[in-house]
Amino acid sequence: MKKLRVAVAGAGYFCQFQLDGWRRIPGLEIVAICNRDATKAQVLAARFGIPKVFGSVASMLDECEADILDIVTPPATHREYVGEAARRGIAAICQKPFGNTHAEALAVARVAEAAGIPLAVHENFRFMPHFREMKRLLDEGRFGDVHSISFRLRPGDGQGPDAYLARQAYFQGMPRFLVFETAIHLIDTFRFLVGEVSAVTARLRRINPVIAGEDAGYIVFEFASGATGLFDGNRLNDHVAANPRRTMGECWLEGTGGVMRLDGDARLWWKPYQKDETEHRYDRGRDDTFGGGACDALQAHFVRHLRAGTLLENSGMAYLQNMLIQEAVYASNAAGRRVEIAGFTS
Repeated sequence: MKKLRVAVAGAGYFCQFQLDGWRRIPGLEIVAICNRDATKAQVLAARFGIPKVFGSVASMLDECEADILDIVTPPATHREYVGEAARRGIAAICQKPFGNTHAEALAVARVAEAAGIPLAVHENFRFMPHFREMKRLLDEGRFGDVHSISFRLRPGDGQGPDAYLARQAYFQGMPRFLVFETAIHLIDTFRFLVGEVSAVTARLRRINPVIAGEDAGYIVFEFASGATGLFDGNRLNDHVAANPRRTMGECWLEGTGGVMRLDGDARLWWKPYQKDETEHRYDRGRDDTFGGGACDALQAHFVRHLRAGTLLENSGMAYLQNMLIQEAVYASNAAGRRVEIAGFTS
């Protein structure tokens, strides 16, 4: 098995989870990390045993042989950095939010497509063990005809003047926040579990006055199958969980065969129609990292695609539909009306 070499761009809060994921994949080596503030990169290099540190993506890729560029940086950098990978024929995996708008994301995806390089978006919620297990049971027919899904987001990190400062301080200044940064995960997860979205209706608001963007809201989803979905989110309150960030909230998936409930400790509870609820036991993944090891699973999925040509679920082009739905959510909130996805342009 050929050893794959990964170069990492970025050294922010979330990078630690991706570095941990890469080092758990057999036959893979992290060869370098770069950041505009090289001191931050040096801290992570020492922690994860990365041999080389750079101040720019271009210099890193010029001096290191890499097979994968992992871009863990804000949206404004994505086109430039994917372009650097494209010029060298290197596969890329790009952090979300994927560009600032649907148009930006399309431009980035086209850069990769024109160069013929694999490009994945680091959309990790669908790779959380509980959602993978739900999908497995759906495919087995456990639920019968699925008619609804709902997710109640309550991470509890958004109250007061110090909201988000301990982890990701830039959250406070984002003009679009809850949907752009967080609910996009559930847009993708809902599509993964229930199918394509045909229309959305959204009501968004800001509760904490110290931040720029929205931090609470409701989004109603209509699916092509006839099912409906509800995202009910605010980042101010928490939910019952040993670690509220493990699942970020609670979920209900309902069909004619019964209801599956996800609790805050990533336990799944199954209630068949007109029968008692019991715990559905499964491998919940690691409890010492983000999302039960969602980064590990996503990155291993990308490596299997590179090595064996397996289907890449989260390709840049496939991800564009999530971005379009996101724009429709904001358009619905602004106009105070339901927005159909067919024919909608951002």
